[in-house]
Amino acid sequence: MATKIYESAIVETVYGEKIYITPLKIKYLRQFMDRFNLIKKVESSDDLLSHILECTVICMQQYAPNIKTVEQVEDSFDIKSVYKIVDIAAGIKMEPQKEETPKEIKKEDIQDGSTWDTMDLAKLEAEVFQLGIWKDYEELEASLSMSEISATLGAKREQDYNDKKFYAAMQGVDLDKQTKKEDPWQAMKARVFSGGATGDPNDVLALQGHNAAKAGFGIGMGLSYEKWD
Repeated sequence: MATKIYESAIVETVYGEKIYITPLKIKYLRQFMDRFNLIKKVESSDDLLSHILECTVICMQQYAPNIKTVEQVEDSFDIKSVYKIVDIAAGIKMEPQKEETPKEIKKEDIQDGSTWDTMDLAKLEAEVFQLGIWKDYEELEASLSMSEISATLGAKREQDYNDKKFYAAMQGVDLDKQTKKEDPWQAMKARVFSGGATGDPNDVLALQGHNAAKAGFGIGMGLSYEKWD
């Protein structure tokens, strides 16, 4: 099964319109988090809900630009849908401890999984910008979400490492050994073959039977290959 870079969802308005929700692009996530951080100062449930609805309006700039006000958000979505939008948009889960009505949302119901306040976003963007795809940072922020930046950085760093590994090998240096970097494919095979324990990934006798099939190939089964994404 292919891995996913980010979670997405279809949220339906009370009028039956289906809206596709993905993580917010950085351009809108900045606005969202500026508003969301004000929640720390609120005292009443009404004020808390008001900020959450304002955050949802910001989300609509990306998902449904025709929904521009808090009143339109209230008219378009039930509270469960609002929770879902905020969860997918910014990774912030809201789990009401009682019945899910707007009046009962509390600060303790909010699980903020972000590290927005401590993140050096400028440094991350600078690294991604070196790919030379975007004309400026504004275009980059309008194009990528945090999930996409993370995935892009991971691929870029892996490519950079493999380039260094290749040049090191030409000099007779095993970069993996020097940096103690473990090949994830070999490590995965070792775990599969040993039932989860650490094993020898070079043990040819392990490449047999059901465990080998789970890893995508096996001795005595005919050579086959299953792509792991």
